[in-house]
Amino acid sequence: DAGDEVLTFDPMYLTYEASIRASGATPITVPQPAATGFRPDLRALAEAIGPRTRAIWFANPSNPTGVVFAREELEEIAALARRHDLWVVVDEVYASLTFDRPHVGIAGLPGMAERTVTIGSLSKSHAMTGWRIGWIVAPEPLVGHLHNLALCMLYGLPGFIQEAARAALEAGDAASAPMRETYRARRDLVCARLGQVAGLACLKPEAGMFTLVDVRGTGLSAYDFSWALLREAGVSVLDAGAFGQCSEGFVRLALTVDETRLAEACDRIARFAELRAGAPSRAAE
Repeated sequence: DAGDEVLTFDPMYLTYEASIRASGATPITVPQPAATGFRPDLRALAEAIGPRTRAIWFANPSNPTGVVFAREELEEIAALARRHDLWVVVDEVYASLTFDRPHVGIAGLPGMAERTVTIGSLSKSHAMTGWRIGWIVAPEPLVGHLHNLALCMLYGLPGFIQEAARAALEAGDAASAPMRETYRARRDLVCARLGQVAGLACLKPEAGMFTLVDVRGTGLSAYDFSWALLREAGVSVLDAGAFGQCSEGFVRLALTVDETRLAEACDRIARFAELRAGAPSRAAE
């Protein structure tokens, strides 16, 4: 309803704010500071709950940070939701692409299935970004309401996309596992190379296909770094400040090209950054 509040973490995926505002609610952001590796500040989350709070909305694994919530963190969020009678909306699009920490679904914790909305998709797990197919798992009355909305907005998906989705789901992890290991190898390559570069600090993601790099040591804003890097070195990265205040000063690299091109991109980034930082790196050794 108008005037209701939904708590989200900063940084967050870009469309969350618009989705919340479209319902008439107001998003209230809770910082996930870069200094703590963008892990959730659960004390701040608890303090942000007010009389108009209706839900907690977040991604696990997180986009853009690649942070995977620990079971203990999810249990604290679940306890807050039960205590204050809140909904939890969790985006689990990257759940099958975790590297080091296993993914835990908050809906599976005690007393949470009846108050959790889980968002899933084949966009990342099966590289079907252009097919626009996903799903929601939620209590039946809410699913009925969402069905009515989807019917008005989309009517239905083409049959061949539904057939492809069925094949993907029936294959289980067989399709995602090789992709996951490919992204893991690319993540390790990027972090190893850029971790040695003066002026840069690489955040090692626990999931997904993106890596955040702190460029504040170069003396440039992330916006200026991104545009200058494209013009001077021919490498395109994204200013991560678009995801929230906590990710200002970071750029996001996609792990979606082969390792040869990725290594060359890292070498170009290293040469570009060391000129700004005024110190040589060992990235190309």
